[in-house]
Amino acid sequence: MSFNEQFDQHGAWRREFALRLKLLAEWMKDHDLLDAAVEERLQRLESQVRSDKVMVAFVAEFSRGKSELINAIFFAGYGRRIMPASAGRTTMCPTELGYDADVPPCLRLLPIETRLQKQALMEWRSAPEKWTRLDLDVNDPAQLAQALEKVAEVRHVTKDEARALGFWHDANPDDNPLAGADGLIEVPKWRHALINIAHPLLKQGLVILDTPGLNAIGAEPELTVSLIPQAHAVVFILAADTGVTKSDLAIWREHLITEGDGTDARLVVLNKIDTLWDALSTPEQVKAQIDRQRATSAEILGLPESQVIPVSAQKGLVAKVTRDKALLESSNLPALELALGQGVMGQRQKILRTAVAAGIGELRTEAGRAMHIRRRDLAEQMIELRGLRGKNVSVIKHMRTRIEQEQAEFDTSGSKIHAVRSVHLKMLRDLFNLLSTPTLKAELAELTHALKQPGIKLGVKKAYGQTFSRLREGLQKSQILSGEIQSMLTASFRQLNSEFSFSLQAPKEPELIRYEHDLELIERSHLQYLGLGNVIKLSQADFSERLVRALATRLRVVYETALGEVELWNKSAASQLDAQLRERRRNFGRRLEAIERIQQAASGLDERIAEIDEQEGVLNELDNKLTELTAHLMGGPSAQDKAQGAGKAAAEAAAMPEAA
Repeated sequence: MSFNEQFDQHGAWRREFALRLKLLAEWMKDHDLLDAAVEERLQRLESQVRSDKVMVAFVAEFSRGKSELINAIFFAGYGRRIMPASAGRTTMCPTELGYDADVPPCLRLLPIETRLQKQALMEWRSAPEKWTRLDLDVNDPAQLAQALEKVAEVRHVTKDEARALGFWHDANPDDNPLAGADGLIEVPKWRHALINIAHPLLKQGLVILDTPGLNAIGAEPELTVSLIPQAHAVVFILAADTGVTKSDLAIWREHLITEGDGTDARLVVLNKIDTLWDALSTPEQVKAQIDRQRATSAEILGLPESQVIPVSAQKGLVAKVTRDKALLESSNLPALELALGQGVMGQRQKILRTAVAAGIGELRTEAGRAMHIRRRDLAEQMIELRGLRGKNVSVIKHMRTRIEQEQAEFDTSGSKIHAVRSVHLKMLRDLFNLLSTPTLKAELAELTHALKQPGIKLGVKKAYGQTFSRLREGLQKSQILSGEIQSMLTASFRQLNSEFSFSLQAPKEPELIRYEHDLELIERSHLQYLGLGNVIKLSQADFSERLVRALATRLRVVYETALGEVELWNKSAASQLDAQLRERRRNFGRRLEAIERIQQAASGLDERIAEIDEQEGVLNELDNKLTELTAHLMGGPSAQDKAQGAGKAAAEAAAMPEAA
């Protein structure tokens, strides 16, 4: 199955899952099981599934056929090249292809001059007026291809301008571009390009990152510390006739492999194998030559041979356009698509399914708790009513007085519940403060100061290490504090359960310490810039400024995610308390109503007992239905469900088209 087909299946699963979530939410709302915490959990799950992105980054030195490979895998359906892929340098700036339904089809280009300003790339994304925009006609492949040629545009600047923009380094003359006869240096015209088109795969959440060569990658720290490390797969392209060159190896070691990091999400493409198709050699000799190059490349890069795939992107594209099956097979493109499909999509689905299954499990627990309260209240009412059988009017009247007294005592006990909320909120404020943006900014202050010092920055590596040590300590403090809050909640809930016969249970404590792994990945991705090889780059104020801003942007995402977990934890505890208070008040109302009916008619007692029996039956049905609905979402349907799944989902989708 090709990558495109795997992605289609992934998209279909996501759409069906989002639809089932919507149906579950409506069902729970209809049966009064949707408190604030459950509703937020549902919304987060639906948003996570609907907006799930899969980023595949294509990285290579210039002239390795990278853009042609993107054309062959993703855009052959247009019947022509869409990404510029002529001889020589084509993609001059990092280019992201994705889909946002709120933005019309367009190409947005950020001028290279923005490098002279301090803002990080992420900040420029929120300033659309600073980008040059071209509208795209997705139904006109020729117009689309012509517009995308702009990513290959260049400017010619003086050495001083090239130096300021990060493309000329006096200390590394071998890496500098050649100056023209007029002394001017060729640099990209654009710093970053965003392409928004409604391609079927992009609509389903695929994001393609097409990167330029080594010189441009190294000048844009946000690429190597944020975008590439966060890609779900990296496809690194070599040329079959040259193998691993010095500049290829530099990109691999400096930007794609970090110490302690795995290589599972790295695929190496040995492109242009058609250059080895020699009419004077037998097919066996050609294959042996390709196999040798593959083995050598795998050894140099430290990968298993299975992750190095020989391909001819150009022949693969031609074969797809002309529907030449034999040529497609010879190009070996299907083997690469299979590796992408099984590797990237298989891993992504597994991670997403695990995450949503955990969320659905917690949701089911919270909804089940609400039904347990109702079931317990019904049981208490049943015992109370059966105790009234054969009793006289004065006993029933006394019972009414006792219920009213219980209700009054409960209403005046609000101070104890308020005290629990007050202590909880005070401790939460301290936790929120530890994970806040101002705290993060303060922790980065020393490193920011060290990077802003003029000239050679010898102490920056030490400041960097100390910064991450403090960040880890902050996370550890947050985990300790969340543990204290959990203990307080557990003790308080136990006391309230004892006093008011509640069934409160402290929600699962957030695992904040797991974000240490994210900190470790970010730390490793930046370390490459702090070694002796980058002393000259770090001495440039603008480069250091961009580096620290890129770091702050990525760290902020980690801290905001952790904060989101804490907020959901808080909401889950508060909603539980609110739900049990609400159910208790309703219970008092139902008990008083039952007594009143018994006082008015002799048959009222038997009627009420019959009603409770019926309500218990309804609750059992609700419980079974909840289990059935959530089992679908947790990936555990029965054999019959599996057989009927496609038809049922289609019928549901037809009934609710707006959810699709």
